[in-house]
Amino acid sequence: TRTAPHDKPVVLLHRLQSFNLPFKGRLSDHYTILDPWSSPDLPDSFLACHGPSVRALLCVGPSPLPSSTLRLLPCLELVVGSSAGCRRRGISVTNAGPAFSEDVADYAVGLLLDVLRRVSAGDRHVRSRQWAKEGAFPLGSK
Repeated sequence: TRTAPHDKPVVLLHRLQSFNLPFKGRLSDHYTILDPWSSPDLPDSFLACHGPSVRALLCVGPSPLPSSTLRLLPCLELVVGSSAGCRRRGISVTNAGPAFSEDVADYAVGLLLDVLRRVSAGDRHVRSRQWAKEGAFPLGSK
């Protein structure tokens, strides 16, 4: 949302009160950040006042986005972060989704093989020269 042609786009920050946002200063260089937790108003009062002008929302950290909050944001078009339940209202939600799922699955299978075959334990056994004292290391098998 822009309030005037020369103003920065307005982005509502959605986070838990205890969650620190180290890159807030850098975001402020490009956007007008609305942060309910930086206001003396209660979050619901803050959203009732500013919510109608918000078109983009940045979800940071583990911050649930309940329908009661969405109701206070009638012009919301974009949620940046991961969330659910927005499709029905026609709101776009960004998410890394499956971008890393194949790599994570490969890594999980590799870790599983490592544990079942005791590869890392055998590596530690050899590197610590325990094989000279204790003999061969029994590897895992099928």
